[in-house]
Amino acid sequence: MAEVKNIATRDAYGAALVELAEKRDDFIVLDADLAAATKTGTFKKAHPERFYNCGIAEQNMMSVAAGFASTGKMVFASSFAMFAAGRAFEQVRNSIGYPCLNVKIGATHAGISVGEDGATHQCCEDIALMRTIPGMTIINPADAVEARKAVLAAAEINGPVYMRFGRLAVPVVFDETYEFEIGKGVELKAGTDVTVIATGLLVKEAMEAYDLLAQEGISARIINMATIKPIDREIIEKAARETGAIVTAEEHSVIGGLGSAVAEVVTETCPVPVVKVGVKDTFGMSGPANELLDIFGLRAKDIVEKAKQAIAAKK
Repeated sequence: MAEVKNIATRDAYGAALVELAEKRDDFIVLDADLAAATKTGTFKKAHPERFYNCGIAEQNMMSVAAGFASTGKMVFASSFAMFAAGRAFEQVRNSIGYPCLNVKIGATHAGISVGEDGATHQCCEDIALMRTIPGMTIINPADAVEARKAVLAAAEINGPVYMRFGRLAVPVVFDETYEFEIGKGVELKAGTDVTVIATGLLVKEAMEAYDLLAQEGISARIINMATIKPIDREIIEKAARETGAIVTAEEHSVIGGLGSAVAEVVTETCPVPVVKVGVKDTFGMSGPANELLDIFGLRAKDIVEKAKQAIAAKK
């Protein structure tokens, strides 16, 4: 059996920028004095003439990104999710979103798995914030393979994109044959009793939950939803009709994230129980990342518990 590799999606982001630069020269990369952490330093080393350190000034960086984009350049602007989505929200909304400029935001260190950096840096609200910006595409890859493909795909579309990456090295779920398409969910496992729709590092947990549920005679359908906006309505509606119950799983607040996006689709077209696995209405805390995932209920066993609740609710 092949050994499972653990790679942080932020590492794949940095490598993908270098790969992309070998194919096209119409983009630049900006960072807010965090290149070593966001992994844009990999790009800086390879192409220093196309890299700009904007300093610890995320709002200004987004404005600079908008300025470059208004001249026809594609721009990748990077910082921690807390700063890219939170601190610079006004500039992202008004200077990038409103004119629909071709800026790709590489937001790293998202979610509880930032670990010891603590509550101030554990951004579990960024998807909710970015979902409110008209025309903003949101991608939350599950592993390094999907992260690489997401960066390359984002470069092929015109307009603002928010890409969410993690600090923690996570298991590689997919191989290079995996096909990623913006706006499309992917069914990873077939099932008839309940559907688990997962995103980011919770995809791996959902796959483990599938095995645990099978041991109890429960047939679960597993869907990877890397693109949270635009959401794949078709695959959600199909799952709702065919399984009658849905669980969403995300390393994000249960308010405004994937769970909310899925519930919005379901309540409009095919009402069924939707139960959410995510960070409750609370702030994070400092601690080892893997322990925090346990504490905040972001594990396979938590998905199993919620799957049973969803199944019970449809009877």
